[in-house]
Amino acid sequence: MERLWKTERLLGGKDGDVNRAAGILRTGGTVAFATETVYGLGANALDAEAVAKIFEAKERPGWDPLIVHVSDREMLARVAAVPAEFAERVEALIAAFWPGPLTLLLPKTAAVPDAVTAGRTLVGVRMPGHPVALELIRLAGVPVAAPSANRFGRTSPTTAAHVFEDLDGRIDAVLDAGATAVGIESTVLAVAETPMVIYRPGAVTAAMLAAATGVAVRVFQASVLDETAPREGLASPGIGLRHYAPRARLVLVEVAAGAVRSLCAAIEEAGAGGGKVGVMLPDEWEDSGAEEVFALGAWGDDDVFANRLFAGMRELDRRGVEVIVCPMPRGEGVGLALRDRLEKAGRG
Repeated sequence: MERLWKTERLLGGKDGDVNRAAGILRTGGTVAFATETVYGLGANALDAEAVAKIFEAKERPGWDPLIVHVSDREMLARVAAVPAEFAERVEALIAAFWPGPLTLLLPKTAAVPDAVTAGRTLVGVRMPGHPVALELIRLAGVPVAAPSANRFGRTSPTTAAHVFEDLDGRIDAVLDAGATAVGIESTVLAVAETPMVIYRPGAVTAAMLAAATGVAVRVFQASVLDETAPREGLASPGIGLRHYAPRARLVLVEVAAGAVRSLCAAIEEAGAGGGKVGVMLPDEWEDSGAEEVFALGAWGDDDVFANRLFAGMRELDRRGVEVIVCPMPRGEGVGLALRDRLEKAGRG
């Protein structure tokens, strides 16, 4: 895909720029904007031609559904229905986590084009917790379909600069509101199942969801998918086996008591072929001999790890490394979401 113009940079702190971005969305254009999770690439979710521009810009396959972002309950009703038998749990989830990084899978209304859901009967909907995102959607007056604002399969963007790296000249505008706070995509939850199912883990954890609703929650294991299976059968955005990948080869290291020793051994092995090696290194761990280091924050602080994960991959790519070595966090809480992203990014 080629465009003959540069993507316009707008500022989230300027009312006139937010209004301009909203106008672009209303008239069928594409705008990348900050949410609290990552930057999303938005278009009018009720306009099939506008939605098609998202897939074209990202080179995203049509089998991968999009998440719809809303600014209020009236907008939610335009895109999704809440089954009466699950209304109590949905209300509890909205009260506890909206606005915020939780996407609910609900029956779609007839107003939502099939392209948004890839022909599925359920649509993923969330109300973002970023004030600029909420104001943008409110001013646009339409629900906004928005996957992450990057080329398909690549590392998700957490700054406007990351968006420009991937999509400059492919979209109409980027609404720059600074770096995102959470750093990984929203939790995606199927509410009309018992136990409820997390299809993509995120900052809202299974324990938090169960506590808010009193309903058991299980986590879908994407690793059990057959890589050759038809993607039309996938139930949710974000569960493809290959996502979030840096350009460099990603080497993941399970760490325990011998964390530094394990990491050093992995770095030495990764560099044996002569390629430049970078490492995502926790702050308190000693320098392990890698040529390039990106600070992950304190080991065990998974919120900081999540905030820095994608930015670190992009930064090490920028420095020209051929291999990135990264320790794997424990698989609980936000660490489960981190492992999900790392495992998918590391699949060749």
